[in-house]
Amino acid sequence: MTHDHDLVLRPTEAQTAAALAPPPGRTGGDLVVETLRSLGATTVFGLPGQHALGLFDAVGRSDLRLVGLRTENNAGFAADAYGRITGEAVPLLLSTGPGALMALPALAEAAAASAPVLAISSQVPVAGLGGGRRGHLHELRDQSASFRDVVKSVHTARTPSQIPSVVAEAWESALTAPHGPVWVEVPEDVLRAETFIPQVTGMDATPHELAPRPELTALAAHWLSSAERPVIIAGGGVVRSDAAGKLRQLAERLGAPVVTTFGGKGAFPWTHPLSLQSWLEDRHMTDFLEDADVLLVVGSGLGELSSNYHTFLPTGRVVQIEADLGKLESNHPALGIHADARLALQALLETVSEREDPAAPERVRLVLDDIEARLAGQDVSLERSLLTSIRSALPPRSPSFWDMTILSYWAWSAFDAKHPNTMHSAQGAGGLGYAFPAALGACVAEPGTPVLAVSGDGGAMYSIAELATARQHDLDVTWLIVDDGGYGILREYMTQSFGSATATELTRPDFAALAASFDVPATTTTPESLAADLKKALATPGPSVVVLPALLKMFAPTHP
Repeated sequence: MTHDHDLVLRPTEAQTAAALAPPPGRTGGDLVVETLRSLGATTVFGLPGQHALGLFDAVGRSDLRLVGLRTENNAGFAADAYGRITGEAVPLLLSTGPGALMALPALAEAAAASAPVLAISSQVPVAGLGGGRRGHLHELRDQSASFRDVVKSVHTARTPSQIPSVVAEAWESALTAPHGPVWVEVPEDVLRAETFIPQVTGMDATPHELAPRPELTALAAHWLSSAERPVIIAGGGVVRSDAAGKLRQLAERLGAPVVTTFGGKGAFPWTHPLSLQSWLEDRHMTDFLEDADVLLVVGSGLGELSSNYHTFLPTGRVVQIEADLGKLESNHPALGIHADARLALQALLETVSEREDPAAPERVRLVLDDIEARLAGQDVSLERSLLTSIRSALPPRSPSFWDMTILSYWAWSAFDAKHPNTMHSAQGAGGLGYAFPAALGACVAEPGTPVLAVSGDGGAMYSIAELATARQHDLDVTWLIVDDGGYGILREYMTQSFGSATATELTRPDFAALAASFDVPATTTTPESLAADLKKALATPGPSVVVLPALLKMFAPTHP
């Protein structure tokens, strides 16, 4: 008897091979691109170089969006911001040697701020690997060694078949808590070589969760529930893990005041009765924190800036929740809980007992009043009024990016970020030139949302070339440049320490005229007209520059 299924014509071996054969002309660069697309990437940052042309050729034939900046370091800052805003791993494409090394400061900032940047660099041909010194253009003895102590992990693909696994492994590393930059190298000849490997599909690089150990959260919950004066320090880990809602629930259940670190801005509502805001660089706040009998530190290593320059010495019990194992108990003995902030806060919410403390809001008000009285005794009304003007002009959910400049140092303590993940600065590694290229990355991440960058004139000179990028991609960025004629904060520090300043005075351009040469509209403003000029610039689509000539100063330090 003949059955219908016996009549099905099965393909010949040749037909099967033909069906599985990849399209002609695919290269190692295509394997990189296909893996990125399979993992979910839609946007890449970077700029081409000779050894990386095979990779950029593949990107050009794909549907990835390539945002090319004018220097590798600025491309790294843009990728960093894209990663902070979206929480996604962000490919940063670089070329060998000088191009790669130019990105080091940006990757150092991404590491300090836990931004998931996937740096993919070309390398010299395979035969030149291993320090043989064959004299290839851009050759380094060991390129990856320059990055090993900066990034989370280093990955190298020496053959086309290794590329998908290596890229996926790096992707998972970048997105596993704590997030951070990773380094991938692919030799030039591997990127250019034609491959018969089938098209990459179905890649999975799901990061593993970093859950807290239950016996630790149980003890922490017991301490917090029975505390007389519990206080919470909320760091950047709360923002990165999207745990602001859980933080608020826990604070209200415990009646515990909350202060945010500069990296944790926006993690707790600024005007909440339990909000100590962000005044960590103040002795009154340091004393208040030292008086806590149980201090819960979430997503912070209590580093230099978060501890009032290491003058903070807790007297009570400390519970520290931190995803970065290297930061756990690195500055103070604590009940260390190695975990993602969101998961640990959820565990505490499930076990902590509700606690009544009607006096807590009054204690918060008194310490903020003390800080206000200290500032009122100083001539800093100009600086405070500028922050008020910026806050009134900036839409509540618009991201802002701040360079290492005096107004930013004020903003760390005194600016209301309104919402989590809307205020970012380079205070992780402290390099100049972050704000404007980072703001461009945020514009790409959130199209249609106006973004603000704040720089001094010294920091602005690091990023001037990116006005061309902003114009080329028509990005909705407003760049506020505070022009004080030099490196203002260094001028102030040197004068205070040594009586005079050296190498801090700068010849600089007419920033408004320079912006206009890039076809970017620019306005020179005053402190009185800043709010109106900023509001107008932010409401106008496309890039714009607002220049504020002003000589600012810091509030008096309170640490020894």
